Amino acid sequence: MVETSSQSQNQKRTRSDFERQLHRLEQDSLRMGALVENSFLLAHAALFERDLEAATRIDPQDKQVDAIYRQIEIDCINLIALQSPVARDLRLLSALMQLIRDIERIGDYAENLGDIAIKLFPYPPSPYLGELEVMSNRCRAMLAMSLEALANLDENIGLQIKAKDDAVDDDYKQIYNLLASQKLFGGEPMEPVMLMVLAIHHLERMADHATNVGLRVAYIVTGKLG
Repeated sequence: MVETSSQSQNQKRTRSDFERQLHRLEQDSLRMGALVENSFLLAHAALFERDLEAATRIDPQDKQVDAIYRQIEIDCINLIALQSPVARDLRLLSALMQLIRDIERIGDYAENLGDIAIKLFPYPPSPYLGELEVMSNRCRAMLAMSLEALANLDENIGLQIKAKDDAVDDDYKQIYNLLASQKLFGGEPMEPVMLMVLAIHHLERMADHATNVGLRVAYIVTGKLG
């Protein structure tokens, strides 16, 4: 009887330790998400406020994101290997490993947008910069929603993001058509147009990854793939 009681206490202690580690992983994922969200804000300022100093601050932050990403991945693998988690915990860990990859990719695209802002700086602002800003604001809102869904493990918010992706896709098509029909005169350089095409591509991919984060949160909660 004493032995059984001791075993029960050990199991409870092990479970408590495991839950603490899970909570730390969730907090680290949110910390990583906050850094990526800030990188997006810096890229937005660089593009639409012509704030080149903001663009230079993205790279050091992205290195922090990459370091946190690698550590979370290692910690998730160790927990799966050493703790033999039950089904719901395994679902959380596997989905967490996937969604941090999505968040990390959004950070990479934010860094790319900062680079585009620097290359665009010597040229006059594009006539379609306003449309691009609308698209960027939609993507930023989607990222904020995805992080809110993750923070609260709210499947409803997670699933709502998917519907918002359609508007970003429409923005992409509209701006691409505008850029494709833009007429250049007197030997005007093609580079600004090409950079704008790259910018809408990066934003569209950021929206896709934010959608993925929302769907993975819904999967964690419900066990159903969106």
